[in-house]
Amino acid sequence: MSNKPINITIIGAGLWGSALATLAKYNQQNNVRVWSRRSTESLESVVVDADVIVSAVSMKGVRPTIEKIQTFDFPSDIIIVTATKGLDPKTTHTPSQIWQASFPDHPVVVLSGPNLSKEIDQGLPAATVLASENEPAAEKVQEIFSSDVFRVYINTDPIGTELGGTLKNVMAIASGVCDGLQLGTNAKSALLTRALPEMIRVGAFFGASPETFFGLSGLGDLMATCDSPLSRNYRVGYGLAQGKTLEQVLIDLQSTAEGVNTTHVLVDLANQQEIAIPIARQVYRLLKGKTTPEEAVQALMERDLKPEFCDLEFQ
Repeated sequence: MSNKPINITIIGAGLWGSALATLAKYNQQNNVRVWSRRSTESLESVVVDADVIVSAVSMKGVRPTIEKIQTFDFPSDIIIVTATKGLDPKTTHTPSQIWQASFPDHPVVVLSGPNLSKEIDQGLPAATVLASENEPAAEKVQEIFSSDVFRVYINTDPIGTELGGTLKNVMAIASGVCDGLQLGTNAKSALLTRALPEMIRVGAFFGASPETFFGLSGLGDLMATCDSPLSRNYRVGYGLAQGKTLEQVLIDLQSTAEGVNTTHVLVDLANQQEIAIPIARQVYRLLKGKTTPEEAVQALMERDLKPEFCDLEFQ
């Protein structure tokens, strides 16, 4: 790595943006700035001279952020890293697809993995994935974030990497329901095992590689998020299983649970494209108040009998 300091601008000062800033600062060569709507500096002032821009805003903040940045004039060699997990309600596009369409001349890198913000803030070890069709850009960002507490891998499947982190949020809600109802380890193991091919089926529609979902950004993130009260989406499911309304749960969270929005977008997509998503569909019905946690579990248990690997082609 060059001895020249690298200017990194992180957009979004929430839990995830702050955690990414902490990780970037482990390398003392990095000059890290965090920007939010409450910042005294203008967005333009912290973007135009950056080497790397990291977007850690919520899904609903992606397009407004892009629209602001498009009014600035900055070099095409600036790398854009997206760390948002979600699907756009209007287009069903992922954040990286939106960024790349908006900045076609810039390299776009996806960052996703089993990275609970509060554990990172505690200095606990973790690993993640950086994915891009522009491999040199991914390698540069890999050097920026790698440290003795954060191991960074790269791959060339940004959509699969992104969808792993996005779709597992829906499964985390289901997992929270499972634990909230105290259904036991057997039921939860079955749920998470069946969640993976469901995620892969959706990934196949987007053109993602099935193998990506068995890595850190898929299976790894699924394990972390579906078994921890630190996960906001898990807490949504747990709260619903305890009889709370969705509105009550979200008030208690005092932060965004992207899995709620993702579930709605995912079901709309699955209806249009005839993708089998039995778990996500029950989560959707639960979020809409059309079923109870107990009825959702019963519906999954009563599905037609079939061979375990009947959907290996993920159609």
